[in-house]
Amino acid sequence: MNTDTKNGSLSTRARAVALAAGRGFVLALVTLPGAVLCFTLSLVSIALVPIGVGALTTPWVLTGVRAFADWRRLLAAQWCGVRIPSAYRPIPEGANPWARTYALLRDPAVWRDLRWLQVDMTAGFVTALLPAVLFFYPLEGFAVAAGLWRPLSDSGGYWYGFVHVTDQASALGAGALAAALLALTPLAPRLLTAHFRLTRAVLGASQGELAERVRVLTETRRDAVDTSAAELRRIERDLHDGAQARLVAMGMDLGTIEMLLDKDPAKAKQLLARTRQSSVDALVELRDLVRGIHPPVLAERGLGDAVRALALRLPLPTEVNVELDGRAEAPVESAAYFAVSEVLTNAVKHSGADRIWIDLHHGEGRLRITVTDNGKGGAAIGAGSGLSGIERRLGTFDGVLAVSSPAGGPTMVTMEIPCALS
Repeated sequence: MNTDTKNGSLSTRARAVALAAGRGFVLALVTLPGAVLCFTLSLVSIALVPIGVGALTTPWVLTGVRAFADWRRLLAAQWCGVRIPSAYRPIPEGANPWARTYALLRDPAVWRDLRWLQVDMTAGFVTALLPAVLFFYPLEGFAVAAGLWRPLSDSGGYWYGFVHVTDQASALGAGALAAALLALTPLAPRLLTAHFRLTRAVLGASQGELAERVRVLTETRRDAVDTSAAELRRIERDLHDGAQARLVAMGMDLGTIEMLLDKDPAKAKQLLARTRQSSVDALVELRDLVRGIHPPVLAERGLGDAVRALALRLPLPTEVNVELDGRAEAPVESAAYFAVSEVLTNAVKHSGADRIWIDLHHGEGRLRITVTDNGKGGAAIGAGSGLSGIERRLGTFDGVLAVSSPAGGPTMVTMEIPCALS
């Protein structure tokens, strides 16, 4: 290895050490006050939940804690390549404060964040500061050995580490200790990595949570399979009882017409008119059947226009607001479309409303749909309103459903599905 290569390697290692020291110092400055502030606010806010005040503050505080933890996850990945997955349960923004607080406090990831804050303000602070100590502290030792000990020891001596500096000899001992610490500075990047590995050990999902996640995915997959099987049975029934029966009747009528053409042309003409009408009815039924499987407007123009077309067929005045910059994957669009269709059907049949509002937008990696009506309220998941089926449909895609429907109305149904737009 030539001299230039050696110099380049030393320069690279020196930059890595200095970078780790600087990052560790900045991280230590943020870690202690940030963790103490977040933990204190969380404890106070949760303690105030029973008297109602905490229900208003806890969602905001815990969302801030989540953002603080996610920021640390980002630094871990960018600075040291340590991946810390985020496993928070989604919380619909449209839920009322009590529902959001209850959902957050039921999330194991929230309590894991609170445990991590305690670790971060103690062991996390130390492990973040160590790289900076190894890099900067030896400079002080060398300065003490070079003569700085004199003004520092005027008041009875000066401690550098475990060395009590009172004269030049002890100052040289401080310099030797500084040299020993300097020899350890190549460990600075590893110490910074150790800090983030400690963070991962506390913030990472446990085996129990992973098992719960597998259970939920298994249930949603089973629901999806059952829903698909039921849909196939419905299609077969509709074809058999509808279009197929009409086509069979048309075949029989055409046979009768063929026999009557010479004997009774007038009767044959009447049957021909009836057969023509049967063909029109069969075509309408086939179009309705296709629309029930996957509406053409959804495939051709996307979810926004499909929901607008759906709203135009409703007997109630409906206002649709769409803010989508692209299209989601076809299965997600289909699930969202039929979920909206079922919610609108419930609103028309049961709410007693005279107006409906639909809002679709995408943000923070989620498709969010809100359907609001000014009806009598009282809708609830599991109350026979069909909302349980919508919840299962969305659950196949890790989506969530929230319903706010006080007695007297209005009713607001919020659906969220994690997805990306293209």
